[in-house]
Amino acid sequence: MATVTEKLEGAEEIEGRGGVRFVLREFDMKDLETVVSINRAVLPENYPSYFFVEHHLQFPKAFIVAEVGGKVVGYVMSRVEFGWSNIRRGMVARKGHIVSIGVLPQYRRVGIGYNLMVRSMRAMKHFYKASEAYLEVRVSNKPAISLYEKLGYRIVDVIKGYYADGEDAYIMATSLDKY
Repeated sequence: MATVTEKLEGAEEIEGRGGVRFVLREFDMKDLETVVSINRAVLPENYPSYFFVEHHLQFPKAFIVAEVGGKVVGYVMSRVEFGWSNIRRGMVARKGHIVSIGVLPQYRRVGIGYNLMVRSMRAMKHFYKASEAYLEVRVSNKPAISLYEKLGYRIVDVIKGYYADGEDAYIMATSLDKY
């Protein structure tokens, strides 16, 4: 699978599995309606438009979209926080937080989600000085957990009843050293 190069800014074309070509670039306000519709289509956790706008304004380099044929088909929205480390217990850290990632079903399993994550994690490290990253994921979401493990994430905690439907969440975290 093709992966993101060291490029951190601008648009980058990648050839994924099956010859699917996609472009990664930073989110732009013109993408808002499409990103919100992807969020609503693929995730049970939906955010209001202003939530996406706030993340774009605060952490524009870590809010990435993927396009196929000029159409936005996926996104990752991230932020950086300061608090207790999820990796080094008892220490504080600047932590990248993958807030939301979504890829339309017909564009999954070609490398888009993986590459969105890599680009966002590199941005959180290089532009916002994060030393680690974390996310929450449904304990039943085996495909997502598998993707995150490929990226070096490990389960570090469980939050009981985290989701509105009562399902538990794993907190998964990784060091950004290799990114």
